[in-house]
Amino acid sequence: MNNPIANLNKIFDSRIRLGVMSMLVVNDEIGFNDLKQLLELTDGNLASHLNTLEQATFIKVHKGFIGRKTSTTYSITTLGRQAFKSHLDALEKMIKKL
Repeated sequence: MNNPIANLNKIFDSRIRLGVMSMLVVNDEIGFNDLKQLLELTDGNLASHLNTLEQATFIKVHKGFIGRKTSTTYSITTLGRQAFKSHLDALEKMIKKL
């Protein structure tokens, strides 16, 4: 019997990282404050999860300015898109076997 969770990516175990990746799959890029508001998170909590995804090279950080205010946006990398799709495919296969 095959292990049903063997193909799941541990990075996506967190519902927050799952939420971030879901939003980035359907948006070219999204800002920190938008993510924070949509996911109802604190700055520190969101930053921690974004850092994990960035370290895995699943997301790319874009820092800039809008006027005098800093602006940080995030986009999904090709590797991140592939890893997330593989994770979702593994979840789907697992569900279909039940």
